[in-house]
Amino acid sequence: MKFKALLAAITATVGLATASLAVSADRIADTQTVRNVVLVHGAFADGSGWRGVYDELTGRGYRVTIVQNPLTSLADDVAATKRVLDRQQGPTILVGHSYGGTVITEAGVDPKVAGLVYVSALAPDAGESTASQFTQIPPPAEFVIDTQRDGFGFINLEKFKTGFAGDTSDADAAFLRDSQVPLNMANFDAKVTHAAWRNKPSWAIIATQDNAIDPRLLRKTAERINARVVEVNASHVLFLTQPKAVADVIDDAAQSIKS
Repeated sequence: MKFKALLAAITATVGLATASLAVSADRIADTQTVRNVVLVHGAFADGSGWRGVYDELTGRGYRVTIVQNPLTSLADDVAATKRVLDRQQGPTILVGHSYGGTVITEAGVDPKVAGLVYVSALAPDAGESTASQFTQIPPPAEFVIDTQRDGFGFINLEKFKTGFAGDTSDADAAFLRDSQVPLNMANFDAKVTHAAWRNKPSWAIIATQDNAIDPRLLRKTAERINARVVEVNASHVLFLTQPKAVADVIDDAAQSIKS
């Protein structure tokens, strides 16, 4: 009898846990229009840094896809993003970090894109480039790029953590430093031909401790694109260190858009 009672208790507990997980994974209301999210990484990184945001959003019921930018040209990165957008079934929130903001500004005119989320990101206007964003407010002194003879750049090894990933552990910063994806520096001079934020609702997440893009520039950019702003106490890699805060804004953006 004791064994049967114990077995019943375990079964009941497992059932409750399963039900709890089912509720957690089905948070999207049946009436919600936007259920797809596409995440676009920035320079010197790859899509794996989005894992925490991916886990948060998929746990809430979203279909999340991550773009792997080659970083060989702006056109190549926009094309990579469009390939992923072509695979979406229905309205989509397009999210870009840092230089990825330039990419989503160009690619975001896709009719499947219902809204844009800029994560410590740049948002040039048509005819502007990534580099032109820094003409009035340059990057902080802590952010240093070493350009190789072939025109591709890496973040300076000695200044990597302070300039890029200040709120990560030493071990995580070292891994990010040593797994950098080189950027064709010509990408920064390539001009966008479309500015999706002119016609799509936009959100901006600003990392207040960003040492790669001055927070003053991020705020100025957010104001220009009429974005709804959320500030997070984090470094430039807030998508990695504050995934819930980033996911919350993306979730809010998706819920705010009605058919």
